[in-house]
Amino acid sequence: MTEVPQHAFDDAALVLQSALTDDSDAVIDTFDAVVDRNGVVGAYDVAWCLAATMVGRIPRGGAWTLDFPGIDDARYDKRWVARFVSAYVNGDVSTGEALFAAAAADGQLPDCLLALAGSTVATLRHRAA
Repeated sequence: MTEVPQHAFDDAALVLQSALTDDSDAVIDTFDAVVDRNGVVGAYDVAWCLAATMVGRIPRGGAWTLDFPGIDDARYDKRWVARFVSAYVNGDVSTGEALFAAAAADGQLPDCLLALAGSTVATLRHRAA
């Protein structure tokens, strides 16, 4: 996919710890600290790690299409998560970066990152059940 520095994995773990306890303020605070330390690229790397955690192991070969029923009617942050995860699954870094930039320009990035953290936790809980 893409090379992500170790500190991004560590930061993603902190985001997940906060999301697991439904502490959305701590999730946003962690992302803010990442941006202060590593810029928007750092937040992107953490988001990429969250997508990797959500998806798990991707079988080799071909392009992948993810099915998200009703996605066109979903809120901005939910559509963004679906598209960002799709970009991750397909190793499409340029689309992931474009989605990230668009959400930032639209003033929606914090909500999108919070939705990504929440979706990742929901996926982990579903797998554990």
